[in-house]
Amino acid sequence: MSALPRNVPASTDLHDVRWLRSSYSTGANNCVETARPRSGPGAGLLAVRDSKQPSGPALLFSLASWTGFLTAL
Repeated sequence: MSALPRNVPASTDLHDVRWLRSSYSTGANNCVETARPRSGPGAGLLAVRDSKQPSGPALLFSLASWTGFLTAL
């Protein structure tokens, strides 16, 4: 069994995704964006990136991990 990927060096490496910006984001792009890759290294995971660097890296989380994080906030 191989370990799930934890990040991708460039979020542009994730194909067939639709990035969604937080509703709390302002016009200054000071928030995060999320996407659910359907194929490739992040399939089935939740990708998170900095809205100020849309071609920068993305972190990958299982849905359970992300839900736990949000619940803890």
